[in-house]
Amino acid sequence: MAGSFTCSFTALCCLALWSFTRTSGATSVPPPHSTMKPGSPVPMGTDNPGVRRAARLGVYRYNNSSNDLFLFKESQIKTAMVQVVRGLKYMLHVDIGRTVCEKREHSNLDSCHFQKKKNLQQMLRCYFEVWITPWLHTAHVPVALCY
Repeated sequence: MAGSFTCSFTALCCLALWSFTRTSGATSVPPPHSTMKPGSPVPMGTDNPGVRRAARLGVYRYNNSSNDLFLFKESQIKTAMVQVVRGLKYMLHVDIGRTVCEKREHSNLDSCHFQKKKNLQQMLRCYFEVWITPWLHTAHVPVALCY
């Protein structure tokens, strides 16, 4: 009985992820009857709202851990993958840039423009892993690597 529940639950999760990614701009998502294993990362569209939220969470994590005077924000999401594992695990490659907003202002990043002064401009390439558990309303960014 428990085995059939696990199999049914896994199939339901795969179908839900497939449906979610089909309606949210994902690219090259295999149909549910494919040989893709449950829990495998799936490519997502970089304009997907969930991907954009996850990228912003990664940027918040970077800003909270950097010593820079200015806030950074995402300039381009290069690639995005999502994996269903006790929630949604986003794996993102994102370019971020220094803004004109200083950290002490606690500005909304949407209203922060990128630096125009050449000597203050800075772009970084980042890899973020963002775990979102929607039913618990939690998010965690265990990996935020920028160079």
